[in-house]
Amino acid sequence: MTIKWGGFLVGSFAGAFLAILCAGLIAIVFARPLIKWGIGRFTKRLMADRYPENIWEMVSALTRTSPRIVVENSLRAASGEVIERPFGSPRTYLDFDGLVFSPAQLATLPASENAPVDMMITIGPQAKRPLILNIPLLAGAMGYGIGVSEKVKIAIAKGTAAVGTATNSGEGPLLPEERACAAHYILQYHSGYWAKEPEILRQADAIEIRLGQGAIGGAATVIPPEYLKGRARELLQVPDGEVLVVPSRHPEIVEPADLKPLVEKLRTITQGIPIGVKMCATGKLEADLEAAVQAGVDFISLDGGQAGAKGGAPILEDDFGLPTIFALSRAVDYLKKRGVKDRITLLSGGGYAAPGQCLKALALGADGVYMGTALLWGMAHDQVTKAIPWEPPTQLAFYSGSLKDEFEVEKAAQSLENFFRSFAEEMKIAIRALGKTSLRDVNADDLVALDRWTSAVTKVRLVTQPDELVR
Repeated sequence: MTIKWGGFLVGSFAGAFLAILCAGLIAIVFARPLIKWGIGRFTKRLMADRYPENIWEMVSALTRTSPRIVVENSLRAASGEVIERPFGSPRTYLDFDGLVFSPAQLATLPASENAPVDMMITIGPQAKRPLILNIPLLAGAMGYGIGVSEKVKIAIAKGTAAVGTATNSGEGPLLPEERACAAHYILQYHSGYWAKEPEILRQADAIEIRLGQGAIGGAATVIPPEYLKGRARELLQVPDGEVLVVPSRHPEIVEPADLKPLVEKLRTITQGIPIGVKMCATGKLEADLEAAVQAGVDFISLDGGQAGAKGGAPILEDDFGLPTIFALSRAVDYLKKRGVKDRITLLSGGGYAAPGQCLKALALGADGVYMGTALLWGMAHDQVTKAIPWEPPTQLAFYSGSLKDEFEVEKAAQSLENFFRSFAEEMKIAIRALGKTSLRDVNADDLVALDRWTSAVTKVRLVTQPDELVR
């Protein structure tokens, strides 16, 4: 009986194998004619159906109105509410691609390939306790609970500490584990009521008074109860079921002159650490900068229109604020005219994603560059495979993300450290190629503009102008 069953199984497997083999051979033989027949029928119908009945209608419609707009309008139609788009605007603005560096060669000799390059920056050089960083690259503001998860905040703190740069609290509450892991900690003084106690403020290495940001301007942030549960809600001291609102205005600032006493109060409480402001770039940028200068700030963090956020209304992301290169150029020009450029540190953010962009910004006059979206992608690295293709990678990083528990802190911290080190090393190569050995020596004279519009915006020499004409 056993032998009969054995033979039956062997025969069954052999028959199934032969059937599959035959099916495969038939498919190979007939595949080309079948595909040709199917494509032929589809093409004939495509070329004959009236336009209103033709699938090609989708192609022409999506050419006129982009797939992004179609999907976003569908989301509006589904909910009837304001939609929030992560990572900022997809619009294309004038950027740093219109600038190139002028290499050192003979008229100016390049530096030795082994020459050390000084990349250190000082935030608040005239503060009683200035903040000194090893590299000019910083982590942008991302709030715990309001934006990203505890694991992401700790990973950022560890990654920035490993390279000697700063992390930023964002609008969330102070996370003790983040503060413990960070070497340099910038605390945002926002318009909410939390994280403002003197014992919390004194834990900061610098304080950034948040007035606005590039992705949402100065608008309020509203967090529904379903997106804010657990520990973050406890640290924020928000009752269960209550909506969290980060107001659009500081209660202490009723008019521009009110910024000065707030700066002085924070400087006194923290015993002289740098006190700065975070602002988006507006058409009245010079007036905003003047108010900050009058207030005696130590640094200004200026967000361009390409800045990202956890989520913002598309109208704020797409249609508000000046693009980064305009904001930076105008800010540098104004601070120089006011004679305070050497006293007030200028940090630039908004769309930076490559070492060349960062170094060009520094050459134009920024003292440091902070990044958010690019930093998140770098630290997530291959962990995104835990989410895609069924979920977006944001589900790994956001506080309300369905996959946040799968995010690996140590792996992300190492990826972020590598990210920063790679950026810094590329920038060192470029600085040596300019014939220099210090970041502070890189300036706008090391650049040329490829088009008249970029030249007009940045005041960098146009590529068609011979060098002797500007001497």
